[in-house]
This record gives sequence, C-alpha cells and structure tokens, in this order.
Amino acid sequence: MRARAAPEILDTTEEVTVKRVGVVVLGTVLLLVGIALLVLPGPGLLLVLAGLVTLASEFPKLERYVDPVRDRAMKAAEDSVSTPLRIAFSVAAGLGLIAVGVVWGVVEWVPLAGWSTGTSLILSGLVLLGLLGWSYRKVRARRGTARSRG
Repeated sequence: MRARAAPEILDTTEEVTVKRVGVVVLGTVLLLVGIALLVLPGPGLLLVLAGLVTLASEFPKLERYVDPVRDRAMKAAEDSVSTPLRIAFSVAAGLGLIAVGVVWGVVEWVPLAGWSTGTSLILSGLVLLGLLGWSYRKVRARRGTARSRG
C-alpha cells in the first residue's frame, strides 16, 4: 500500500500552482495587449508596464526591464495629457470606441458582429478613459508638488 500525502500539503501546492499560473497568464495577456496597443490606439506602454510588473513577481530576471519601461510609460502618460487638445482627442477616442462597441453588438451586418467584439471595444474605451483620468490626476499632482517646492 502507498502512503498518501496529507490533503493540506496537496491543497497548498495546488493553490500555489494555480496562483502562479494565474499570475503568468494575467501578466502575459497584459503584456501582449500592451504590445498590440503600441501600434493601435490605446495606452500601450502602461499595459506593457503592468504586464512586466506582474510577470516580474514570478520571474525576477524581468525586473531589470521594469524601470526603463516605467520611465517611458510615465513620460507617455504625461504627454497624453499635456494639452487640452490631446485630452479632448483621447476622450473622443475612448467615447468613440464605446460607441463603436455598442454598434458592433447591436448591428448584425457589420463584420464580426456580436457582443464578443462589441464588448472588447467597449472595454478598450473604458480602459482608455480610465488610464487617461489616472494620467491626468498623476500629472496634476506632480505639477502641484513642483509648484509648492518652487
């Protein structure tokens, strides 16, 4: 007869494995979507950064890429809200993605019609607007700190 391992040990090992796989999948998805958004409209560098930070928690060798990407992502975030015109275009793009997503979900004759495509467009618009708001608050807070020092 074989001796059985204690159920608690198996549960802990399985939980760690599931958690690790989840972190790797999430980090990989964020990284790939971020890379795609580098050439498509959207906050590509911020998602690349989020993916790298997530993956670096499991793969420490990736940490050396985090700081350079963070610096570039923060510069891009600042640039995206540097003028009212850029903010207006970014808001229009986010709202446009949401509107197109609704159309894709409702209208049946468009290519790849359906809520799966529509939902991804809507989520892209919401992510864009959320990151735009985050960038605006971050830059405004940084400028406020710089003014209080100077």
